[in-house]
Amino acid sequence: MTKNFLLQQLNNLGPALRVNRLQVSNLVLENPELLKFLIEIVFEVDNKLSVKAAWVLEYVLTEKLDWIAPYLEEFTLNIGKLYFGSAVRPAAKIYGFIAKAYTSKNNSIVKEVLTKKQVDRIIETGFDWMISQHKVAIKAYTMTTLFLLGKNSDWVHSELKLILEQNIAKESAAYKARGKITLGLINKQ
Repeated sequence: MTKNFLLQQLNNLGPALRVNRLQVSNLVLENPELLKFLIEIVFEVDNKLSVKAAWVLEYVLTEKLDWIAPYLEEFTLNIGKLYFGSAVRPAAKIYGFIAKAYTSKNNSIVKEVLTKKQVDRIIETGFDWMISQHKVAIKAYTMTTLFLLGKNSDWVHSELKLILEQNIAKESAAYKARGKITLGLINKQ
């Protein structure tokens, strides 16, 4: 299977319905050689299909997170280039998956191969998303990611706490709710 084949599938994906996303993600799950092309398309940020590729990548990694391991360097280097909210949202969710695997007591390939430099890039991108004009879902996923990765870096929790305390009063109800939960978890540390 080729990149052009995958581009064709993404082009025919249709609206962001779960059934449509699952159809293409199942195709990638059945043909793992397509993952490399999927990640390439995600980072072709001026290509309208990059958003659809990000949707599909989220679904693929929900099932097979360890598949991201060989691509962590590329992923952490390029994720900050995403600017469409519809692509950033699944990327933020994927960062959450990575953070959860990395900080878990269970063993995983991601935990074994994720480098400190890559963790630092995830943290940096997360803080960029927290202070940028993104929708609440992106910020909510990012709060969780930063909280988890902050367990190994004291400064992350203090910076996240500062941002949350500064912004919580002027943000949406959903941001306030997730922010209060995150602040509570930080304060328990």
